Amino acid sequence: MAALALNDIFKYNTVALLDYSIFNSSLSKVNFDAKCLISTVNQYSYMVAEKDKDFKNALIGSDILLADGVGIVAAAKMLNGDKIKKIAGADIHRHLLQKLNQEGGRCFYLGASETTLAIIVKRMAKEYPKVKVATYSPPFKAEFSTQDDKEMISTVNKFNPHVLFVGMTAPKQEKWSFKYKDQLNATVICPIGAVFDFYAETITRPSQFWINLGLEWAVRLVKEPKRMAKRYLYYGPAFIYELFKVKLTTSFVKLSINQHHAVA
Repeated sequence: MAALALNDIFKYNTVALLDYSIFNSSLSKVNFDAKCLISTVNQYSYMVAEKDKDFKNALIGSDILLADGVGIVAAAKMLNGDKIKKIAGADIHRHLLQKLNQEGGRCFYLGASETTLAIIVKRMAKEYPKVKVATYSPPFKAEFSTQDDKEMISTVNKFNPHVLFVGMTAPKQEKWSFKYKDQLNATVICPIGAVFDFYAETITRPSQFWINLGLEWAVRLVKEPKRMAKRYLYYGPAFIYELFKVKLTTSFVKLSINQHHAVA
């Protein structure tokens, strides 16, 4: 399966932001028939990636990187004056399932528990009846063994899906998907983490009202304070601090260049 070709890449717009190239177009313009790795980035994953080289390489090496968070949207506006659209993991998940349902395609869910996967399969049968679905629940451990990886790759490849959804939580899922992209017989590989639980409704995603207000994070914090506290209360302010540092540095450099030209 060939990698995403240059002529496919240039069919949509991207925005350069904080070492990354962020997707800034309509998903309808993407050719999902060419092999590609689609990842998402938000303020939390950005901060984690600054201290995790493999994670950062996985995000940079993705064929499509979606802005999954109001922090990234705000950063693009603040640093570059660019207006970009937030596209969450749930959005790309829905878009791909609709496409597969129209075409009678195959998708594979790799991750989560057997219970969660069973709920996903049951819901898929009702909402996307033309999509063939297979699943695999990997062992719950911090690091997979070589045998674990071989088993997962083999199981996916036997099914030969058009789309592979990976749900192992960040940054594990992004690093795993990037590392094994070329060994996986899947056209589209999409690490989407919490979307497995959102779709199975084992965790309820905030309503569209809160999403439209840009306050999805606040609702998730209230609902899951233990799990989300560090993500939003520590990494949130840290991300804002990082933005101001970049903004001040950029402004200082521009001022120095202007002064140099004026003297010259």
